[in-house]
Amino acid sequence: MNTCIRLTTSLFLFLIFASCSSSNELQFEVTYDASLASSAFDGRLLVLVSSSDRSEPRFQINDNDDTGIVIGKDVSNWEAETPELVGGNEAIYPLENLKELKAGRYYVQALLHKYDTFELANGHSVQLPMDQGEGQHWNTSPKNIYSAPQWIEITANTKKVQLHLSEEIPPITPVADSEYIKHIRIQSEMLTAFWGRPMYLQANVLVPHGFDKDAATQYPLMVFHGHFPKTFGGFRPEPPTAPENDDVYNARFGITGYEYIQQKEAHDFYQQWVSDDFPRFIAVEIQHQNPYYDDSYAV
Repeated sequence: MNTCIRLTTSLFLFLIFASCSSSNELQFEVTYDASLASSAFDGRLLVLVSSSDRSEPRFQINDNDDTGIVIGKDVSNWEAETPELVGGNEAIYPLENLKELKAGRYYVQALLHKYDTFELANGHSVQLPMDQGEGQHWNTSPKNIYSAPQWIEITANTKKVQLHLSEEIPPITPVADSEYIKHIRIQSEMLTAFWGRPMYLQANVLVPHGFDKDAATQYPLMVFHGHFPKTFGGFRPEPPTAPENDDVYNARFGITGYEYIQQKEAHDFYQQWVSDDFPRFIAVEIQHQNPYYDDSYAV
C-alpha cells in the first residue's frame, strides 16, 4: 500500500515539475490574420531566427556557417487567430535544442509552408506542398504566408515571443514571350489522373536566330534540366547595366561584382547566338517540378 502511495506521489510530482519546466522554456506563439484565409490551413510552420538583418530571416537559411536558425512543426487544421506554440520539442537547425539559443538581440520571422491534400489514383491520400511555379522553394512559394521581420531581445527571463503572419507571397507573374524566348505550358492527362487535379508540364524554349514557326525548317534539339526558373536564363540582348566593380561579396564563388559578370556573360551569349557563324538549334529547358520532389519527372 505504501509503495503504491509513493509511486503515485512521485508520478504526480513528476508531472507537475515537467509541466513547470515546459512552461518556463522559451516558446514562440504564432497566429495568422483572418484576412489571409477562408478556411483552416495544414502545413509546416517555421520560425526563423537570425542575428543579422542583411535580409529577411527566411532568406538566411543555408548549409554554410552563417546560416540562420529554423524551428519547424507540422500544423493541421490551423485556424486564423488561433495560437500555435513553437518551442523546445520541435525540430531545429543547426542547433541541437532551442535551449542552446543564447541571450541576445535577434531578427525573427515566422512562415507557414502550406500543404494541399491530394487524393491519388493509387488510393493514397497525402499532404504535400503544391509547387506554385517557384521550383519547390518554401521561402518564395506563392500563397505561403509569413510575418514581417522584427527585432526581439531574448533574455533568461523571456518565456514567450509573439509572431503574427500578416503577409502572403504573391503569385509569380508569367513572363511574356520575346523574339527568342518562348514559354510552353500543357496539361498532362496522365499526371492529372494520378494527382486527382489538373497538373501541368512546362518548358522555356530558346529559338534560333531567324526562326520562323511557320517555316518547314528543322533544327537540332538540345534538352536540359535547369532548376525551374520562370524564364530562360543566361541570355540577355541588352548590355550589362550592373556596376562592373561593386563590394557585394558572393560567398558561393568568393568574388565581388558577380551581378555584372552574370549580365556580361548573358549578353555575350546573345551576341554569339545571333552571329552569322553560330550553329542554329533549339534549346529547351523543361519544367517538371511536382509536389513529391522538384525533379521527379526528369528522364
